[in-house]
Amino acid sequence: MLKADNLRKEFATVVAVDGISLEARRGEILGLIGPNGAGKTTTIRMILNIIQPDSGTITFDGKPFNEGIRNLLGYLPEERGLYRKNKLLNAILYFASLKGIDTAEAKRRAYKWLERFDLLNNYQSKVEELSKGNQQKVQFIISILHDPQLVILDEPFSGLDPVNQIVLKDILLELKQQGKAVIFSTHQMDQAEKLSDGICLINKGKMVLEGSVKGVKQRFGKNSVHLEYDGNGSFLKALPFVRQSTVYENYAELVLTDSIRSHEILEALSSKLEIRKFEYVEPSLNSIFIEVVGIPDTNSQPEPVQKQAKLKPGNVFSDKRIKREMASLIIFASVTVAVLIAKLFVQTLSWGVAGIFAFGTIATYFKFLKAKKDVSSEIQRKMKEGNSDEK
Repeated sequence: MLKADNLRKEFATVVAVDGISLEARRGEILGLIGPNGAGKTTTIRMILNIIQPDSGTITFDGKPFNEGIRNLLGYLPEERGLYRKNKLLNAILYFASLKGIDTAEAKRRAYKWLERFDLLNNYQSKVEELSKGNQQKVQFIISILHDPQLVILDEPFSGLDPVNQIVLKDILLELKQQGKAVIFSTHQMDQAEKLSDGICLINKGKMVLEGSVKGVKQRFGKNSVHLEYDGNGSFLKALPFVRQSTVYENYAELVLTDSIRSHEILEALSSKLEIRKFEYVEPSLNSIFIEVVGIPDTNSQPEPVQKQAKLKPGNVFSDKRIKREMASLIIFASVTVAVLIAKLFVQTLSWGVAGIFAFGTIATYFKFLKAKKDVSSEIQRKMKEGNSDEK
């Protein structure tokens, strides 16, 4: 269905995507996984022809993107894209009309999906009156109402409670059974592991791991142990034979060194914990993710990002609007000082003249502060947009 080969996208001095290749097949779910800012959203936007790759190719059934393909795609963006003042049903019907669905058919499909998501009683509610999770459900309905062949979902489980996550999971599996190709991006490894046939793990814009979920897990061996216990398991992380650990209150997943044996592990644990379950398993996708990507050091100072340089004060003062207001301020202030000095020597000079220039200086100063605030806000907004594109 979809094949992307060696995609690259650079924004200013930041390489958001560097050599990403992936393939989505009919009847399969592909998990596009990675930490926040890894390049997932930028990859999706290139696939959808929202932005153009600097290099690389994207084909649909062997053909490049064209307008005829657009209606074969369903897209759920991560950010909210609904008109907040619109009523729920009207919002759905509007987007359906953009896909060429007549009103009667669109209503029939909309009512079916609203009932599925327990939103039928809210069809006349305004979008802004819905919870974040319900808005997410509406956006999902819009993304699949036209029966697309390729469904691309950017963080689809965001804002959904556990019950609605199950509903969405069931729908994704139904789409797969219907022969649709599904791509969904997430940083929730448990969702990717349960749903995906294949995964693409992206980190810092590069593909670091890909393949079937089963194949990837087999590649990392069976040197993981799942424990259920009673007691304080905080010491587990420091054990010499533990290479990596995820420890909860009464549960832990340990990735072990190759040389340790089960009886040695149990001897080290049994004196401190009441072991209720001890099981050798394939590593979870979450533990593989941590091993490949690593855990960020929250105590260290973050490396400077190129785009953050725009926030330096020097760049603010280089803006033409700031320069213009600063020049006006200097002129008014200089004239005001000159008039006040002249008043000391020329008794006939009116205080009113000095007052006029003093007032002008104050007014110009406030105009300068407003311009500085506006320019700083604009730079902040552009930097946030840039950071969103790096995802």
